[in-house]
Amino acid sequence: MIKEIKTGSEQETGIFAENFAKAIQCGTVIALHGDLGAGKTVFARGFAKGLGITENVISPTYTIIQEYRIKDRKWFYHLDLYRIKDSNSALAFGADEYIQSPSAVSLIEWAERVPELLPPDTIHIEITHVSQNERGIKIQN
Repeated sequence: MIKEIKTGSEQETGIFAENFAKAIQCGTVIALHGDLGAGKTVFARGFAKGLGITENVISPTYTIIQEYRIKDRKWFYHLDLYRIKDSNSALAFGADEYIQSPSAVSLIEWAERVPELLPPDTIHIEITHVSQNERGIKIQN
């Protein structure tokens, strides 16, 4: 199934992601695709808020993986693979353990760098620039 929407601001993108997250179950992997500055981290912040996370969510560009506790001993793993060359590099960081965790929701920025690590039921979200403020969001699952 493919769903496409447009948002007119960062705030709208965040609100959409927040509402989207409320329907996501543990064990789900979300692959975020888009150019630099497309809004992947804005989406991740809204998504985290929808999971009940109140901490400041920043892109883990240098740390690669950021862990956030959600209710009932569950986790939200935010991975940013921009600095990762390929799946072998990601495996060196233990990314597969995060991606395969049944007690977590994993959201991966730059997921196209590790296609062979993504489970078949991964939800792919592509964010594109429509104009300076507008973003196109295409969800495929």
